[in-house]
Amino acid sequence: MLVFIARRLFVSLWVFLAATAVMFILAANANDPLEEARQLPDNEREAALATITERMNLDKPVLIRYLLWLGSAITGDLGVNRQGQDVNAMLGTAFPATLQLLAAATVLAIVFGIAIGVISALRQYSAFDQSVTFVAFVCFSLPLFWVGTLLKQYIAVDINDWLRDPTLSLVMVVALSLLAGAVCSGVLVVDRRTRWTVFGVTAGAMAVLLLVLSATGWFADPGLGPVVVALTAFAGAVAITTLVSGLDFTSAPMRAALVSAGVGVVCYFAFGPVLNDPNLLTLLLLALLTAAVCAGIGWFFGGELFRRQAIPAAVLTGLFTAAVIFVDRVLQAFAGYAAHSRIRGRVISTIGPSTPNFEGTFWQHSLDSAGHLLLPTLALVLVSLASYTRYTRASMLEVMNQDYVRTARAKGLTERAVITRHALRNGMIPITTLTAYDIGTLIGGAVITERVFGWKAMGTLLQEGIEQGDPMPIMAFFLVAGGAIVVFNMVADIAYAFLDPRIRLS
Repeated sequence: MLVFIARRLFVSLWVFLAATAVMFILAANANDPLEEARQLPDNEREAALATITERMNLDKPVLIRYLLWLGSAITGDLGVNRQGQDVNAMLGTAFPATLQLLAAATVLAIVFGIAIGVISALRQYSAFDQSVTFVAFVCFSLPLFWVGTLLKQYIAVDINDWLRDPTLSLVMVVALSLLAGAVCSGVLVVDRRTRWTVFGVTAGAMAVLLLVLSATGWFADPGLGPVVVALTAFAGAVAITTLVSGLDFTSAPMRAALVSAGVGVVCYFAFGPVLNDPNLLTLLLLALLTAAVCAGIGWFFGGELFRRQAIPAAVLTGLFTAAVIFVDRVLQAFAGYAAHSRIRGRVISTIGPSTPNFEGTFWQHSLDSAGHLLLPTLALVLVSLASYTRYTRASMLEVMNQDYVRTARAKGLTERAVITRHALRNGMIPITTLTAYDIGTLIGGAVITERVFGWKAMGTLLQEGIEQGDPMPIMAFFLVAGGAIVVFNMVADIAYAFLDPRIRLS
């Protein structure tokens, strides 16, 4: 493995170096950087031309300019752009904005895409599978700029208007209840009678819940409260343990997960003062403490035989409970955030990464970031979700027809074990390639999304460099985007060996 990694690093370094040379030559010939200066009045033209020529070394051959840039880049200095701005500072501003914009969209697309793809494969040619296929192809074919415009109109404008008097009409309650019932019954791999039962129970429960929430004004001042937090935590413990080790309430992993959920509920009250207005570092430390305590709980309850299942079940349950508490705190800050003088009820924003000059608590700032991220994240997820869904479905269908999967079923293994331990693990190999490539390319930014929603990030850095014929911002973009592609492709190769022991990297 170490020999493989060293060889890949050596080869990738030379490939990347050659790519930077090609990119610099292309960037240097993309546009004329002196075009704007030539249009200045006579008394300013010569001085501007001389300044730009000296700043960009335009009096030297392009190969010499590349070598000068390479020497500076090796030391960490990416130079200045045509206007004399420090490119390091520009990259330092653009890269965090790109991570903020794309991190949530990428994670959501991967998680939900894989989950929906697996369910579609298990329910092949069912109504759920056909619906997912139709929606996936529709979303994949939509132009991103058009999706962004529709989201601005029907999500931002309409929901912001609705929040002035957030009550649900009977038509909305019926539509949402039927949709919830259809989704819940569609994902179950059971007989038709059971699906209809699940559909009716889910739709009825959802209708009652929505009517109660609308009548009590919950949408204007939301929050979960300790009872909902506790119920959600214990339900999450059961669901997580079912995925990890199976549904058995007497098993050690289930006991460890339930105890972790109980500890999380106790901490909901114990850490109340700390969570009133924390900072990000405090929350990260609490997350690490949660993982450590839950790992200890899993180690204690798992014993020598079940620790491999009990520890991940306990840790995942603890982190899930922490996430529920985080959501509860954010929702509790909603009313104060919506009434803020800088917001005035328009909680879903359409431009930029944050509200200018906004001052508030940590939770209100979290709501502000979420409100600005909602539309671009949703636009990117809708477009990316189709790829993960279709690739996962195709890969799972191919794997589930293999002999070793039929052998696993013949040995008497449960369907959960067959799917999670055998089919899904091997079916994830092509998805790993797709994921690594997508993460690497997305780090380069989303030019159209940034333009539609007014973000200044990596895509904007590239676009402005091309328009101005300035190689320095373009090369800064390429260093990050190209480097990410090389690194994540190497990570994908290494992940193959862990997903499929038959693959040996040597």
